[in-house]
Amino acid sequence: MKVCIYGAGAIGGLIGGWLAASGAAEVSAVARGATLAALQRDGWRVRGGDGEERRAPVRASADPAELGVQDVVVIAVKGPALAEVSPRLAPLLGPDTIVLPAMNGVPWWFGAGAPALGDAPLESVDPGGLIGRSIDLARVVGCVVHIAAATSAPGLVEHRMGRKLIIGEPAGGMSPRVDALAGVLERAGLEVERSADVRRAIWYKLWGNLTINPIAALTGAPSDRILTDPLVRDFCSAAMREAAEIGARIGCAIDQNPEDRHKVTLRLGSFKASMLQDVEAGRPIELDGIVGVTRELGQRVGVPTPSIDALLGLTRLMGRMRGLYPDADGPAGSIG
Repeated sequence: MKVCIYGAGAIGGLIGGWLAASGAAEVSAVARGATLAALQRDGWRVRGGDGEERRAPVRASADPAELGVQDVVVIAVKGPALAEVSPRLAPLLGPDTIVLPAMNGVPWWFGAGAPALGDAPLESVDPGGLIGRSIDLARVVGCVVHIAAATSAPGLVEHRMGRKLIIGEPAGGMSPRVDALAGVLERAGLEVERSADVRRAIWYKLWGNLTINPIAALTGAPSDRILTDPLVRDFCSAAMREAAEIGARIGCAIDQNPEDRHKVTLRLGSFKASMLQDVEAGRPIELDGIVGVTRELGQRVGVPTPSIDALLGLTRLMGRMRGLYPDADGPAGSIG
């Protein structure tokens, strides 16, 4: 199986490196800048918690046309970059190529199969429907990433915790192609759950990340400090109740209350949320795919979202003041 990783950062580099090192697939990468140079010089490099480093060769290029048609394209770019990236995928796509978006937040295709949301593109994550026009929904296999990793240097991925991917058909149900893809990923050492309702799995992860990520970005606080402040914790719970009501109206009911979810998060220990890591690194924040889209979904199904609105407004303003989120008339972002 030929697999191309588009965006060889932390998650893309981890998946690509493990796949290549295992021999489960022939793995290439689309990257640029210092990451591209490091991949071309050193190949894949993934360091585990024990300090052991796994290496594997990779064919890496900034030009997708140099890599040719693939069996699977794993998209692992930051959300703000996807509108720019999606038209560039064409040289990688053959008649049966699978596109697996290993990204944070709600994906551009999420409204498909949810009658309550209508047919219009989700403007927060697919302005003008460009991504949807560039990537045929029939190619997509949905994905939820439960892995923590970081890049300590260009091309060097540090695996922190977790090995789990949840994958499934956007329309629901099981399929041979999902089972085949899961088998390849499992041979690389990933723990893969084949989901008959991947939309619900996506929404459940977002429900847990909706508040921790932007509040961490705003305050600089790790997860445990956020959830042990009673006022902040209550605010998180209020926003999560709004999101749970949205989920109930779009076929993604949450069978848990916010307090139970907070306990799960606290058991993970103290960690820096990904949006805080982006702020500290001066990278664009993935606000639209997590908070902005939740507000948009609430508007579409008639759920008031005062707590989510406040969270979006405050985080958006912080991002604009730091140059990490576009002004109202600015670009959507650039490739990270």
